[in-house]
Amino acid sequence: MNTALLVQLLVNGLIVGTLYGVVAMSFVLIYKATKVVNFAQGEFLLIGAWMCWGLLVRFQVPFWLGMPVTLLFMLLFGIALQVLVLRPMIGEPVISVIMVTIGLSTVFQALMKWIFGTNLQPFPPVFQTQAIDVLGLQIQTVYLMSLAVSIAMMGGMAWFFSVSKHGLAMRATAFDQQVAQSLGISVKSVFAMAWAISAVVSAVAGVVVAVVNGVSSGLSGYGIKVFPAAILGGLDSVGGAVLGGVIIGILENLAHFVDSQWLHWGNLYEVAPFYVLIIILMIKPYGLFGTKDIERV
Repeated sequence: MNTALLVQLLVNGLIVGTLYGVVAMSFVLIYKATKVVNFAQGEFLLIGAWMCWGLLVRFQVPFWLGMPVTLLFMLLFGIALQVLVLRPMIGEPVISVIMVTIGLSTVFQALMKWIFGTNLQPFPPVFQTQAIDVLGLQIQTVYLMSLAVSIAMMGGMAWFFSVSKHGLAMRATAFDQQVAQSLGISVKSVFAMAWAISAVVSAVAGVVVAVVNGVSSGLSGYGIKVFPAAILGGLDSVGGAVLGGVIIGILENLAHFVDSQWLHWGNLYEVAPFYVLIIILMIKPYGLFGTKDIERV
């Protein structure tokens, strides 16, 4: 058994898993506030990555400026999307809103292909050193940046929900919208804030993935790829989303190791998260930390 390869893959899985956890948090943010699963989440990654790429390549903006501009754009984009498209759907059946997000996914995909084309575009170098030796392991610099940014965002999200006024308002709205309104909380503002934060967080993840793999329409596939992590942790648990992302990241790389060493199936890395999703739904339909709803009829 190639122990060095196994350790390398486990470390990569842990780092990538934190990034999955960040994207899964984006699912959870919208679900906690609106009870809607956003199937256009992967397109948020794609739009953020293309926006940053366009600033850096077409307008020659330095990364230290292009990234904040990208996040500001995604913040406004998330608010505009909720106000113009999704706010009129308030009060409609949840399945109708979900179908709207699926339609948005298709529209955004087509729009990005029309503007930027369909070819894979390499992302401009962000770091002078592409990889760093850590205890004999070669780890890409962008992965270390991803780990640091992911941990910072997770800590910020924990503070946001436990201390900040807006975070407490979001928790109250998620618990009961009518009670939140009676306490003077603007439910519409909470919805817009949830979509805005989700768009910003997704953009950060999209840029990190693009720095490693380049930008193409395939980047949006991370939305569906990370969905098992959100289900695993529980769709209404931010902490569960983080843990689910780490578990999926490690399992992916373990599947890659087993496949490369013994099975040689060739696609186990891609399908392993969905095997986990099926098993989890059979055993714990609400995920590891999801809230179990009890309905009496």
